Amino acid sequence: MRRLTVAVSPCPNDTAIFGAWMLGRVPDAPPADFVFLDVENLNEAALSGRFDIIKVSAAVGLEVGETCRILPAGAAFGLCVGPKLAVPQGLAGDRRPDTVIVPGLLTTAARLLRAALADPAVAALPGIPGPDAAFLPVRYDRVAETAARGHAAALLIHETALAPQRHGLRTILDLGRWWDEKTGGLPVPLGVIVGRTRLGEKTLRAAARSIRRSLETALADPAAVLPLISALAVEKDGGVVTAHIKAYVNDLSRDMGASGEKALAALAAMGKCPASPLPVLGKSW
Repeated sequence: MRRLTVAVSPCPNDTAIFGAWMLGRVPDAPPADFVFLDVENLNEAALSGRFDIIKVSAAVGLEVGETCRILPAGAAFGLCVGPKLAVPQGLAGDRRPDTVIVPGLLTTAARLLRAALADPAVAALPGIPGPDAAFLPVRYDRVAETAARGHAAALLIHETALAPQRHGLRTILDLGRWWDEKTGGLPVPLGVIVGRTRLGEKTLRAAARSIRRSLETALADPAAVLPLISALAVEKDGGVVTAHIKAYVNDLSRDMGASGEKALAALAAMGKCPASPLPVLGKSW
């Protein structure tokens, strides 16, 4: 089997899931070269045909069905937790920002926020940007500081969403809770792993098995991957990193199953993605 190119983000949930594979601790895993990219760069790479196995925003995973399949392992689903919309702590509570700093226009977070801002119940909340607010994309680890400097709203993802106060921000909308109420308790589909169909089903299944085994290895021996996770995390507080992993690495990361697919279908219905058929690789491991 030729070496695979695998592109993921440096956020703790990705390094927790892929770390054991990266470190050569998954027997029989396909040989692979790993690349770390920002979430929006990963989305752009997937759309342009780069890399074999790619972590992408779930919203993008639904759009690449002609060239990729969503793997059943490695996804990030939030359970009543998700991206946060925050504003600088000194901003007047009733002021509605006209700009939102976002971690990418292609991200699931941006799609969820667009849908939420169009919800009359959300629009009535104090300080919520209007549905016509401008979205300004910057790299995810610079969203908080850019918003704080520019007196704009910030759409926070990854570990920064768990510690907005460290950046002088306060949360005004929890998109995880909003999604939970809108969907009747479905998990929040934030990120998925896609593989190129050109690899063939045998290789895609081998990659999915390796991702699942990598996660299981990390759970069995967390100390083996913790140095890698900590070195790449934006937030260096160990408690925040641990909380991030617990929030987004769960049983659905092993196998998204039927509830994960239902969540993806709900996300597709909120945008322009085809709702059916979902481009998910079959469940035969």
